[in-house]
Amino acid sequence: MTDATGNGTKALAAIVLAAGAGRRMGHPKALLTDPHGTPLVDVVVDRLLASGCASVTVVLGAEADRAGSLLRERPGHQVRVVVAGDWAEGMGASLRSGLAALPPAAAALVTLVDLPDVDVAVMRRVVERWQGDGARQDALVRATYDGVPGHPVLIGRDHWAPLQATLRGDSGAQGYLSRRIVHQVSCEDLATGRDLDRPEDLA
Repeated sequence: MTDATGNGTKALAAIVLAAGAGRRMGHPKALLTDPHGTPLVDVVVDRLLASGCASVTVVLGAEADRAGSLLRERPGHQVRVVVAGDWAEGMGASLRSGLAALPPAAAALVTLVDLPDVDVAVMRRVVERWQGDGARQDALVRATYDGVPGHPVLIGRDHWAPLQATLRGDSGAQGYLSRRIVHQVSCEDLATGRDLDRPEDLA
Protein backbone atom coordinates (compact mmCIF):
# COMPACT_ATOMS: atom_id res chain seq x y z
CA MET A 1 0.00 0.00 0.00
CA THR A 2 1.39 3.37 -0.96
CA ASP A 3 0.49 6.91 0.01
CA ALA A 4 -1.38 9.54 -2.00
CA THR A 5 1.70 10.51 -3.98
CA GLY A 6 2.25 7.07 -5.46
CA ASN A 7 0.45 4.20 -7.14
CA GLY A 8 -1.61 1.65 -5.30
CA THR A 9 -4.61 1.47 -3.06
CA LYS A 10 -3.97 4.92 -1.55
CA ALA A 11 -3.19 6.75 -4.81
CA LEU A 12 -5.00 10.02 -5.43
CA ALA A 13 -6.13 11.06 -8.90
CA ALA A 14 -7.37 14.47 -10.03
CA ILE A 15 -9.85 15.89 -12.53
CA VAL A 16 -9.74 19.39 -14.03
CA LEU A 17 -13.06 20.43 -15.56
CA ALA A 18 -12.24 22.76 -18.46
CA ALA A 19 -14.73 21.88 -21.19
CA GLY A 20 -17.16 24.81 -21.23
CA ALA A 21 -17.52 27.43 -23.95
CA GLY A 22 -17.27 30.32 -21.46
CA ARG A 23 -20.02 32.28 -23.18
CA ARG A 24 -20.09 35.07 -20.59
CA MET A 25 -16.30 35.24 -20.72
CA GLY A 26 -16.31 35.44 -24.50
CA HIS A 27 -14.20 32.32 -25.08
CA PRO A 28 -13.48 28.98 -23.37
CA LYS A 29 -11.99 29.38 -19.92
CA ALA A 30 -9.49 26.66 -20.79
CA LEU A 31 -7.78 29.34 -22.91
CA LEU A 32 -7.33 31.83 -20.06
CA THR A 33 -3.88 32.79 -18.84
CA ASP A 34 -2.60 34.07 -15.50
CA PRO A 35 -1.00 37.54 -15.11
CA HIS A 36 2.33 36.05 -16.23
CA GLY A 37 0.85 34.67 -19.44
CA THR A 38 0.85 31.05 -18.28
CA PRO A 39 -2.25 29.09 -19.36
CA LEU A 40 -4.50 28.52 -16.35
CA VAL A 41 -5.07 24.93 -17.38
CA ASP A 42 -1.32 24.35 -17.06
CA VAL A 43 -1.20 26.17 -13.71
CA VAL A 44 -3.97 24.00 -12.28
CA VAL A 45 -2.24 20.79 -13.37
CA ASP A 46 0.98 21.90 -11.65
CA ARG A 47 -0.92 22.68 -8.46
CA LEU A 48 -2.66 19.31 -8.41
CA LEU A 49 0.59 17.42 -8.92
CA ALA A 50 2.25 19.47 -6.17
CA SER A 51 -0.64 18.72 -3.81
CA GLY A 52 0.02 14.99 -4.00
CA CYS A 53 -2.04 13.76 -6.94
CA ALA A 54 -0.45 10.86 -8.80
CA SER A 55 -2.35 11.60 -12.02
CA VAL A 56 -4.36 14.45 -13.54
CA THR A 57 -7.16 14.05 -16.08
CA VAL A 58 -8.04 17.28 -17.90
CA VAL A 59 -11.52 17.30 -19.43
CA LEU A 60 -11.81 19.51 -22.50
CA GLY A 61 -14.65 20.30 -24.89
CA ALA A 62 -14.98 23.68 -26.58
CA GLU A 63 -11.91 24.38 -28.74
CA ALA A 64 -10.36 21.21 -27.35
CA ASP A 65 -7.44 21.09 -29.80
CA ARG A 66 -6.38 24.65 -29.01
CA ALA A 67 -6.80 24.18 -25.26
CA GLY A 68 -4.93 20.89 -25.29
CA SER A 69 -1.98 22.51 -27.02
CA LEU A 70 -1.54 24.76 -23.98
CA LEU A 71 -0.59 21.81 -21.78
CA ARG A 72 3.14 21.25 -21.71
CA GLU A 73 4.58 17.77 -21.46
CA ARG A 74 5.55 16.56 -18.00
CA PRO A 75 7.92 13.59 -18.26
CA GLY A 76 7.40 11.24 -15.37
CA HIS A 77 3.92 12.52 -14.58
CA GLN A 78 0.64 10.97 -15.62
CA VAL A 79 -1.34 13.78 -17.25
CA ARG A 80 -4.03 12.87 -19.74
CA VAL A 81 -6.53 14.85 -21.79
CA VAL A 82 -10.09 13.64 -22.30
CA VAL A 83 -12.47 15.34 -24.72
CA ALA A 84 -16.08 15.16 -23.57
CA GLY A 85 -18.09 14.72 -26.74
CA ASP A 86 -21.26 15.87 -24.97
CA TRP A 87 -19.59 18.79 -23.15
CA ALA A 88 -22.29 21.23 -24.36
CA GLU A 89 -24.79 19.52 -22.04
CA GLY A 90 -23.01 21.09 -19.07
CA MET A 91 -20.68 20.33 -16.19
CA GLY A 92 -22.44 17.06 -15.39
CA ALA A 93 -21.45 15.63 -18.75
CA SER A 94 -17.86 16.81 -18.35
CA LEU A 95 -17.55 15.29 -14.88
CA ARG A 96 -19.04 12.03 -16.15
CA SER A 97 -16.34 11.85 -18.84
CA GLY A 98 -13.62 12.64 -16.33
CA LEU A 99 -14.72 9.99 -13.87
CA ALA A 100 -14.95 7.38 -16.62
CA ALA A 101 -11.37 8.08 -17.69
CA LEU A 102 -9.70 7.93 -14.27
CA PRO A 103 -6.89 5.45 -13.64
CA PRO A 104 -7.04 3.20 -10.55
CA ALA A 105 -7.00 5.34 -7.40
CA ALA A 106 -8.58 5.54 -3.99
CA ALA A 107 -10.10 8.96 -4.64
CA ALA A 108 -10.23 11.84 -7.10
CA LEU A 109 -9.68 15.52 -6.36
CA VAL A 110 -12.00 17.51 -8.65
CA THR A 111 -11.52 21.18 -9.43
CA LEU A 112 -12.30 23.78 -12.11
CA VAL A 113 -9.93 25.54 -14.49
CA ASP A 114 -11.12 29.05 -13.59
CA LEU A 115 -10.33 29.31 -9.86
CA PRO A 116 -7.14 31.42 -9.84
CA ASP A 117 -6.62 31.65 -6.09
CA VAL A 118 -7.39 28.02 -5.27
CA ASP A 119 -3.73 27.11 -4.96
CA VAL A 120 -1.62 24.26 -3.65
CA ALA A 121 -2.25 25.23 -0.02
CA VAL A 122 -6.00 24.83 -0.46
CA MET A 123 -5.65 21.53 -2.30
CA ARG A 124 -3.24 20.15 0.28
CA ARG A 125 -5.59 21.05 3.12
CA VAL A 126 -8.38 19.02 1.53
CA VAL A 127 -6.02 16.13 0.76
CA GLU A 128 -4.60 16.15 4.28
CA ARG A 129 -8.10 15.95 5.76
CA TRP A 130 -8.71 12.86 3.62
CA GLN A 131 -5.40 11.32 4.60
CA GLY A 132 -5.99 12.12 8.26
CA ASP A 133 -9.25 10.21 8.13
CA GLY A 134 -7.53 7.13 6.74
CA ALA A 135 -7.60 7.91 2.99
CA ARG A 136 -10.87 6.00 2.73
CA GLN A 137 -12.41 5.07 -0.62
CA ASP A 138 -15.86 6.07 0.64
CA ALA A 139 -14.77 9.60 1.56
CA LEU A 140 -16.36 12.86 0.46
CA VAL A 141 -14.41 16.01 1.36
CA ARG A 142 -15.04 19.55 0.15
CA ALA A 143 -13.43 22.96 0.52
CA THR A 144 -15.67 25.74 1.84
CA TYR A 145 -15.26 29.50 1.80
CA ASP A 146 -17.08 31.37 4.58
CA GLY A 147 -19.39 28.38 4.86
CA VAL A 148 -20.14 28.22 1.13
CA PRO A 149 -19.22 24.90 -0.55
CA GLY A 150 -16.68 25.21 -3.34
CA HIS A 151 -13.75 23.42 -4.98
CA PRO A 152 -11.80 21.27 -4.81
CA VAL A 153 -14.04 18.32 -3.99
CA LEU A 154 -12.48 14.99 -3.07
CA ILE A 155 -14.58 12.02 -4.15
CA GLY A 156 -13.70 8.55 -2.92
CA ARG A 157 -13.65 5.71 -5.45
CA ASP A 158 -16.75 4.06 -3.96
CA HIS A 159 -18.77 7.06 -5.16
CA TRP A 160 -17.51 7.22 -8.75
CA ALA A 161 -19.99 4.80 -10.34
CA PRO A 162 -23.12 5.91 -8.42
CA LEU A 163 -22.23 9.56 -9.01
CA GLN A 164 -21.78 8.99 -12.74
CA ALA A 165 -25.26 7.52 -12.91
CA THR A 166 -26.79 10.73 -11.52
CA LEU A 167 -24.92 13.32 -13.61
CA ARG A 168 -27.17 15.29 -15.92
CA GLY A 169 -26.91 18.70 -17.57
CA ASP A 170 -25.11 21.47 -15.74
CA SER A 171 -25.79 20.38 -12.16
CA GLY A 172 -22.50 18.58 -11.62
CA ALA A 173 -22.18 16.62 -8.39
CA GLN A 174 -24.19 19.02 -6.22
CA GLY A 175 -27.36 16.92 -6.10
CA TYR A 176 -25.43 13.77 -5.21
CA LEU A 177 -23.38 15.49 -2.52
CA SER A 178 -26.44 17.14 -0.96
CA ARG A 179 -27.83 13.72 -0.04
CA ARG A 180 -24.68 12.49 1.67
CA ILE A 181 -22.35 13.33 4.52
CA VAL A 182 -19.58 15.53 3.15
CA HIS A 183 -16.68 16.56 5.37
CA GLN A 184 -16.19 20.28 4.95
CA VAL A 185 -12.78 21.91 5.14
CA SER A 186 -12.73 25.67 5.78
CA CYS A 187 -10.33 27.40 3.39
CA GLU A 188 -11.39 31.06 3.48
CA ASP A 189 -8.12 31.94 5.20
CA LEU A 190 -6.29 30.70 2.11
CA ALA A 191 -8.47 31.78 -0.82
CA THR A 192 -11.81 33.22 -1.92
CA GLY A 193 -12.69 30.25 -4.12
CA ARG A 194 -14.29 32.60 -6.65
CA ASP A 195 -14.36 31.69 -10.32
CA LEU A 196 -13.64 33.84 -13.35
CA ASP A 197 -17.02 34.39 -14.97
CA ARG A 198 -16.79 37.59 -17.05
CA PRO A 199 -13.97 39.59 -18.65
CA GLU A 200 -14.08 42.17 -15.84
CA ASP A 201 -13.14 39.41 -13.37
CA LEU A 202 -9.71 39.33 -14.99
CA ALA A 203 -8.89 42.89 -13.92
